[in-house]
Amino acid sequence: MAGSWSRLSRDLWSLAFESSHVIVLRAFAIAAGGDRAKVEIDRMVDEKMKALLALQSLLVTGALGFTTPTIAARSVAHYRKAVRANRRRLQSKA
Repeated sequence: MAGSWSRLSRDLWSLAFESSHVIVLRAFAIAAGGDRAKVEIDRMVDEKMKALLALQSLLVTGALGFTTPTIAARSVAHYRKAVRANRRRLQSKA
């Protein structure tokens, strides 16, 4: 049990680090202005809503599991996947 919580802590730290990197990359893209900024803002809002709705669906269907550590770990994994994809996409455009 303790191992799963320490792994979750590490995954949360990684999510926070990757998220802050994506925030910086997005801030630069938005600060540049123009059509790319509008596209990035629209994409950001759309992605956040889709990620939340997908997570809710996973929770309701039981796909996240039934124990607190499992639900937490799978929730973090769900968001890390999206954040990682955004980081790769934004870095390739930078």
